[in-house]
Amino acid sequence: MKTKIGPNNNLRVALYEPDIPQNCGATMRLCSALQVGMDIIEPCGFLLDNRKLRRSGMDYINFLDQETFTSWNKFHENRNQTHRLVLLTTKTDQDYLDFKFQENDILIAGSEGAGVPDHVHDAVQERVTIKMHPQARSINVVNATSMILGEALRQLKDK
Repeated sequence: MKTKIGPNNNLRVALYEPDIPQNCGATMRLCSALQVGMDIIEPCGFLLDNRKLRRSGMDYINFLDQETFTSWNKFHENRNQTHRLVLLTTKTDQDYLDFKFQENDILIAGSEGAGVPDHVHDAVQERVTIKMHPQARSINVVNATSMILGEALRQLKDK
């Protein structure tokens, strides 16, 4: 499933060890529709050929520029030289609305249950968050990714 299409082919979204196939499928659909590449970093909490994943992604995943990496190390080896890694996290004060996105960014969303481990936090170049109500722990990973990806695309549309 590797096809370079559209104006946004340098910007990417990566899911780190996703747990929920419906969220992964919805992110695949989002990236397909917006012509943004997507990476999946295994292991996943489900089989990638899972019926729920295909159902959520629908036929959009047929034209998605998507790559799967068997581990964080494989992903990092492959992507760190050509892309800036931007982690979507609640463990930073850097508001995504005040952040300057670049065309070669990969927006990394952590697993739904555990986020990302410290070694991933340490390996990324940037971290951004969505400012929320103080009692809210997080936003659904697809919703958060959509919000931040939308802002990145808005900033990059005229570049």
